[in-house]
Amino acid sequence: MKSKLDYIAELSFFKSLTKEQLLTLAEISNISSYPKNSILYYENDTSNKLFFLASGILKIYKIDKFSNEIFLYHIYANSLISELTTLESESIYCVSNAEFLEDSIILEINFTEFKNLFLSKNILNNEFINEILLKNHQLHCVVNRELVFDATAKVAFMLNDDLSIFNQLKRQEVSFMLHIQPETLSRVLKRLKRSDIIDIENGNVVILDKPALQAIYKGE
Repeated sequence: MKSKLDYIAELSFFKSLTKEQLLTLAEISNISSYPKNSILYYENDTSNKLFFLASGILKIYKIDKFSNEIFLYHIYANSLISELTTLESESIYCVSNAEFLEDSIILEINFTEFKNLFLSKNILNNEFINEILLKNHQLHCVVNRELVFDATAKVAFMLNDDLSIFNQLKRQEVSFMLHIQPETLSRVLKRLKRSDIIDIENGNVVILDKPALQAIYKGE
């Protein structure tokens, strides 16, 4: 069985730490397991913990005023989960909902202690900047998907970025996630298959021409 230190050492975010620093981090951390379909946090929650996904998959989404779910993006293993807007506060404000799509393991770090022991000493600051930039990129992709992409571009983008999830979900679930009709999804997949961009084997999509797939949503 993996130890807490093993989980921490496997996260690329902490690869620059020394053995002594890893041990210090382990002292202010916990490992927690969550079952499929459980909720890590809800929008508007606050937490004093910094969350990293050690294994599993998370769905990040919001709920509109009509109680409709608006899918944002997925978070995969070896990633920071927490949505940081500032490093000044002692707590982290949750701006969306996070639901586990499979049994998952989370590294939870005391945020106040982490800032005192690491960030205040300029340790892992660059890693945080990179993660914040990544989150910004993810939100930029959400804006494109919801406001700019047509149905074909939406499907192409998900196939390129989330193929494993696409193949795990039912087609109706994918349609709901992308805010398109199931019939539209079916037509797009058939069109991509006829163009030899994808193939469908035993119900699963296989990408045959990734550059051509990317060109669809990049407008090339």
